Amino acid sequence: MKFESLILVTLFVACIGICALVMGAMVKTTPASIQLASANKAAAVALVAPATCTLPGSCSRTND
Repeated sequence: MKFESLILVTLFVACIGICALVMGAMVKTTPASIQLASANKAAAVALVAPATCTLPGSCSRTND
């Protein structure tokens, strides 16, 4: 019985440790959108709004 209790306590401690590491990683990690927002503003606009239309024929007004 002592061996089983030791194994269960060890498993419990290992699970709590892994859970704490995962939760800590989630709290500490900064999402890419926040990193992009705090970066260079011109680069952020260039990524969001391309200079040319990417859809062929649907953006040009000359076809109307």
